Order: sequence, then structure tokens, then C-alpha cells
Amino acid sequence: DLGEQSMVGLSHILRESIRYSLGHRADALAYAAEYGRGLDDDLNDRFVGMYVNERTLDYGEDGREAVRELLRRGVEAGLIDHEVPVDFVED
Repeated sequence: DLGEQSMVGLSHILRESIRYSLGHRADALAYAAEYGRGLDDDLNDRFVGMYVNERTLDYGEDGREAVRELLRRGVEAGLIDHEVPVDFVED
């Protein structure tokens, strides 16, 4: 456990990073291209769009339920050895 103050601070930093990328798309694409292993511009744009979007700022209750379901299935499949409680942090 990182502690509530650290988790809220980290959540804030991550959200601000996503907000910056949403507002400065060209900068985000240029940064991602450095790590894109030669992806062309269109594919780089699609890739970034999967992870930098309004849904990554707030994936809603259905997104939170999807995370819980993923972890439940991991336990059922034997990939995770025990139930994992999920705490969603808001900044």
C-alpha cells in the first residue's frame, strides 16, 4: 500500500499527463514515436489513441467493473492465486 496521499498524488500526475497529451497531440505522438519501434505515423497515431483518450481519464463504472471481472477471471483460470481487492483512486 502506497498510502492514500501517495496514491492520490500519483493519480493526479497520471491524469495531468493524459490531459496534456490530449491537448498536445503532436507532442504526444512525437514522444511515442521515440519508442514505437519504427511504426509509421498512422499506426503510431492509432496506438497512442488507444491509451490517450477521454476513457483513460475516467473509464466509468463499466470500466471499473471490467477491471474487477478481469481479476476474477484471472483467479478462476489459476493465473492469480487469490482474490484481489481493487481500490480505484480519484485525485
